[in-house]
Amino acid sequence: MKVSIRDLAAKCGLSVSAVSKALNNYPDISEETRRHVVKTAQEMGYFPNASARTLKTNRSRNIGVLFEPNSPSGMTHPFFSALLESFKAEAENRGYDLTFINPNIQSGMSYLEHCRYRNMDGVAVICTDLRKEEVRTLINSEIPTVIIDSPVPEHASILSENRNGMYALTRLAISMGHKKIAYLHGESSYVTDERIEGYASALRQSDIEIRRDYVIASVFDNPREAQIAFKSAMALPDPPTCILMSDDTTAIAAIQTAKDMHLSVPGDISIGGYDGVRTNLIFTPALTTVHQDTAAMGKTAARELIGLIEFPLENTPRHISVPASLVIGESIGKIG
Repeated sequence: MKVSIRDLAAKCGLSVSAVSKALNNYPDISEETRRHVVKTAQEMGYFPNASARTLKTNRSRNIGVLFEPNSPSGMTHPFFSALLESFKAEAENRGYDLTFINPNIQSGMSYLEHCRYRNMDGVAVICTDLRKEEVRTLINSEIPTVIIDSPVPEHASILSENRNGMYALTRLAISMGHKKIAYLHGESSYVTDERIEGYASALRQSDIEIRRDYVIASVFDNPREAQIAFKSAMALPDPPTCILMSDDTTAIAAIQTAKDMHLSVPGDISIGGYDGVRTNLIFTPALTTVHQDTAAMGKTAARELIGLIEFPLENTPRHISVPASLVIGESIGKIG
């Protein structure tokens, strides 16, 4: 026989209202009570009726994820996979399911129409071109959204401190005696602009010339393009002594390219990465990089979005910056 919420309440010795609040993570229910209710529900085989709950609360407890990566790694890229896993864990811990929004919807529905059709309570927008009309329509709709790694006025945004991270990495290279420092950046984006500004700020502070030929466009997470850009930098009449790459994948590709060119790292050329998500790889030399706290970013994004969903009057969209930190390896060495 199906177990009802009244049966569960009787077993727990609580009111139906208290049990409902415990199952839905309301803040006025203690963690001890919540754990007791959840454990008892599992033992009794109680499952909430999703349709009834949606009719009563006008919530589906379903969050959409709009994720359109350009990188060939897609969701397998360590940065995105770690961020999404953290977001998923926090959302599920708070009683929400995730649904990925299909960018190739065959029905002809727009993103917004799809979210309304699925009765999504909110949407996380990750690695998506915010200039697209249907993306702008979605984030400007009545559905609560959180945007990761790109600030949009009057919208919740979770940002890694890209400017400070690149500033710290460039300052480290300068402290090792480097003055000819190149930056092989990724595609045009808010993240790229912030990192270029951090790089330039560190050079200006040390009265080092910012050379246009040392700021070279490449592609995020693309080893082949990284190889081309690296060779281009090394072919300059006055080549750099240190090259900072857009991410760890391209940094590792650059190190391998240097070895193929019979250059030692960091003896002949120093190389730095960004992301700090591949530092667990056994790789020589150990990569000097910037670690982005993907766990904190994902968790914070889930909390912010759920706050906007459950307490819209008490919460207003805000921008939250998550600190990045240096990981000092062996790939940037002292010079002269």
